[in-house]
Amino acid sequence: MSKYDALWRYVAECKNESLMMSFGQIEEVGGVPIDHSFLKYKKELSELGWQVEKIGMKAQNVLFRRIESKS
Repeated sequence: MSKYDALWRYVAECKNESLMMSFGQIEEVGGVPIDHSFLKYKKELSELGWQVEKIGMKAQNVLFRRIESKS
């Protein structure tokens, strides 16, 4: 269990192939501000079939993308 669990659940429920969220949206949904530990915890998202594709520091946003299943 990590401090980003609420955010991971939100991302996992998304029906799209990708999801762009601002740092502010991440803080609102996750209940915690995005900080340097996000880089460590983002690996947990792969267990839910998602990955962090890009972190935009200037734009202050994160692009999440669904991991393609290897069938």
